[in-house]
Amino acid sequence: MTIDREDLINSIMASLGRMQHIKLEDIPNIDLYMDQVTTFMERKLKNTTRYPDEDKILTKTMINNYAKNDLLPPPVKKKYSKEHMLLLIFIYYYKGILSINDIQTLLKPITEKYFQTVGELNLGTIYEEVFSLEEEEVASLKEDIMKKFEITQETFKNAPEEDQEILQLFSFICMLSYDVYVKKLLIEKMVDNFGTAVAGEGKADRNGTKEKK
Repeated sequence: MTIDREDLINSIMASLGRMQHIKLEDIPNIDLYMDQVTTFMERKLKNTTRYPDEDKILTKTMINNYAKNDLLPPPVKKKYSKEHMLLLIFIYYYKGILSINDIQTLLKPITEKYFQTVGELNLGTIYEEVFSLEEEEVASLKEDIMKKFEITQETFKNAPEEDQEILQLFSFICMLSYDVYVKKLLIEKMVDNFGTAVAGEGKADRNGTKEKK
């Protein structure tokens, strides 16, 4: 097996370079029907899938299930607002690494407090603030991936020459996988703490209300 290492790493870097979030101003300010929502998401996020010609970004069934699981407020007269779209984008990125329950733990307090609120701090400003970190994060990811790639190219130097490339590629995949595994564990732990903190805050608010009475 012959692997063009330069082509491989260039392809990875090019893929990272194409990873851009949906900008707030690109989301329609008018309410959309279900078909319009799925078409918009398909057009904007298709390049983030493994098989762009086959994979579906969002389906009607998915969106209906999100609403049933309290991840998404119900549409108004079968129409979805800009805030619905923002939540669907968050769900899209979360669903690959988190369970439905974890996503609900993260989004429920945000939705309850900021969904369709008027003021400086709303779901739109939260979305912009979070995704403003993207460009810096992509640059850091590129640097980290390149470092891991270079490290793994020094492995299995004593293996037969015909086996070195495949073993080094295997090492690279393993190193990236372990990184994802550790970060997933960390995220799950933080979600648990997030849920506990939100529950504690809610309890404190209720106690405060009772005292005022």
